[in-house]
Amino acid sequence: MLPEEFYIRSVSETEARGPFNLEQVTSLAEAGQVTLETLYYEPTTETWVAAGENAEVKAAIWPEKKKLTINKGHKIAKLNTEDDSAAPISVNDMLAAAEGRTAETRDKADPQIAMAIAAKIGMWSAIVTLLLAAAAEVLPSLSVLLDFNVENILVEPLVILGVLDVVLGLLLVLGMASIYPFLRFRAAFGFGFIGLLAWVHGTTAHLAFVAFGSAGLYLCTVFVAYVPVGIAAALGVLGMGGYAWFALNS
Repeated sequence: MLPEEFYIRSVSETEARGPFNLEQVTSLAEAGQVTLETLYYEPTTETWVAAGENAEVKAAIWPEKKKLTINKGHKIAKLNTEDDSAAPISVNDMLAAAEGRTAETRDKADPQIAMAIAAKIGMWSAIVTLLLAAAAEVLPSLSVLLDFNVENILVEPLVILGVLDVVLGLLLVLGMASIYPFLRFRAAFGFGFIGLLAWVHGTTAHLAFVAFGSAGLYLCTVFVAYVPVGIAAALGVLGMGGYAWFALNS
């Protein structure tokens, strides 16, 4: 029996996400954020179970594609007959129809497509947020990194964090959504670490930017709906953009 609500987490996580309904979990699976190894909470047994181990859950989230067959007893209308009076259909027209953005398909939009697009927006927003954070952390001490003196780098810990942000951004560009749990840790750790350094050095004016940017980075890996993802993207990009501006002009 399928749960009415899904709470999910990866094997390495201790914090669960949810509740999600089946459609939302299916969309997360299509976006690569839910895999066969992802754990979900099974209320009947009160245990965490891998999604791939429960045949009913697996079939619901990853349904098998049905094979199409042709009934030879029916006459099939030709679909490729040219109609001189019809306007040509472009690739953009087909995409708009698939996403429910035309007059004929607006009431038939597939919510899973919208969720997958929102997840993609969140991923690219996280990439931009990470690169802006890296600019704020590395560029003010770029000479230290170029000298590649380990002792000098160790006394500039923000440079190390900036290099890590660049690596995480490149992994996301390659489509590795499986690093989302680490990104959430990076968002929380980054704010605490930068806040500690600012408090020690008595420079706390930019902490609001770091807080907004870190919150946006965290939320970009959680939401799969347009409005929440848009808010998260704005927080991340504007917050880390302000942090970068402050770091490069102070």
